[in-house]
Amino acid sequence: MPPASTEASIRTVDAPAPPSSPVAAQRLEPGRPGYRRMSFALFAAGVAAFALLYSTQALLPAVSASFGATAGQASWTVSAATGALALCVLPLSALSERFGRRRMMTASLTVAVLVGLLIPFAPSLGWLIALRAVQGAALAGLPASAMAYLTEEVRPRALIAAIGLFVAGNSIGGMSGRIVTGWVAQVWGWRAALGAVGLLALACALVFHFMIPRARHFTPGSLNPKALARTVGTHLADPLLRRLYAIGALFMTVFGAVYTVIGYRLAGEPFNLPQGVIGSIFLVYLVGTASSAAAGKLVGRLGRRGALYLAVSTTAAGLLLSLADQLTAVLLGLVLITAGFFAGHAVASSSVSRAATTGRAQASALYQSTYYLGSSAGGTLGALAFHAGGWAGTVALGLLAVIGVVSITLYGTRVARAERRLTVPAVALPN
Repeated sequence: MPPASTEASIRTVDAPAPPSSPVAAQRLEPGRPGYRRMSFALFAAGVAAFALLYSTQALLPAVSASFGATAGQASWTVSAATGALALCVLPLSALSERFGRRRMMTASLTVAVLVGLLIPFAPSLGWLIALRAVQGAALAGLPASAMAYLTEEVRPRALIAAIGLFVAGNSIGGMSGRIVTGWVAQVWGWRAALGAVGLLALACALVFHFMIPRARHFTPGSLNPKALARTVGTHLADPLLRRLYAIGALFMTVFGAVYTVIGYRLAGEPFNLPQGVIGSIFLVYLVGTASSAAAGKLVGRLGRRGALYLAVSTTAAGLLLSLADQLTAVLLGLVLITAGFFAGHAVASSSVSRAATTGRAQASALYQSTYYLGSSAGGTLGALAFHAGGWAGTVALGLLAVIGVVSITLYGTRVARAERRLTVPAVALPN
C-alpha cells in the first residue's frame, strides 16, 4: 500500500523524481542497450492495437449503408470494442502480475490479430459488433501491461518519454488504420479494408514478438482476489488517482465523439468527400504523434498541471474552430483537437504510473478502463448528439467534457497549494 505521503508528493506535480537507486541504474534509458529495441517493439504494438481497435471508425458511413443502419447503430462497432476493453483490462492486468507483462502483451496481440482476420467475413451487423467486442476484450491485456512494463524496465527520468513513444505508436496505428481502410474501402469495399488492417496488425505483432526485450525487473505476484480487491480499493481511494482517471475519461470522450462522427459530417453537405479522402483526413494523427512524444519536454517547461491546461485549451480551440463550414477550418480544428488530446493523455497516463508505487498494473488498468469507457461513451453519445443537433451537438458534448477536465485540474491545483501551505514550518513568534 502506498505511504500516506505519496499523494502529497505527487500532487505537487512539478516535484522531481526520487533519487536513483542501484536497481534504477540498471534500467533502460536512451543510449543503453535494449532501449531502442524496446521502444520500437512497443511502438509496433501500439500501432497494431490502435489500428485494430478503431478499424471500423473511418468506415462507419459505409457500414451504415451496407447494413441499412443509423449512425448510432453503426457506432457500436467502435463502442463495443472499446467498452469490452474497458471491462476486461483490470482482470487481464491482474493476470500480467502473475504471468508477466511480456507474455500478456504477446497473447493479447495474437488473439486480437486472429479475430481481426475473421472480422471481414461477419455476415451481419450483430456479428460484426460481437466480433469487435471479442477483439476489444483481447486487446485489454496490452495497454496496462505495457505501462507497467515501462515503469519497471525504464529509468524514472526517461519514463515520460518512453510512454510518449508508446502513445505515439497508438496515434500512428489509429492514423494508418483509418487511411488504409478509407482508400481500400473506396476501391474494394469495407470488408477488404478490414482485412488489410488485420494484415497490417499481423506484421506489427511479429515485429513486437521478435524485438521486445526480456523483462529484467518483473517479480511475479499471486492471483489472490482479495489482494487484488485491496489494491484496487487503495487506488480508488487515492484522490489524485481518481482525478487522473476522470481526466483520461473526459479527454477520450471528446476524442471518441469527434472521430466517430467526423466521417458522417465530411461525407454530407457541404463537403461531400469520398471515402478515400475521408480516410486521409486522419493524417492529422501525425500531430498527435508529435505532441505525445514531446509530452516530456512540455512537462519539463510547464509542469504537469501547466501541460494539462495547455492541452485542454488546445482541444477546446479545435472544437470551436471545427464549427465553421469551411474544410480548411475543420481540418485545422481536428489538428488542434488531436494535439491537445494526445498531449493530455500522455501527461495523465504517465502521472498514474508515477503515482502508483505498488500494484502499478492495476493502477494503469484502472486508468485504461476509465479511458476506454470514455471512448465508448464518447462514440455513442457523439453519434446521438450528431443525430439530434448535427455537428454542433457533437461539439457541445466535447466542450462539456473539456469543462470537466478544467474543473478537475483547477481543483487539484487548489488542493496542492493548500497542502504546500500546511507543510510550511510555522515561524516562531517573539515573546
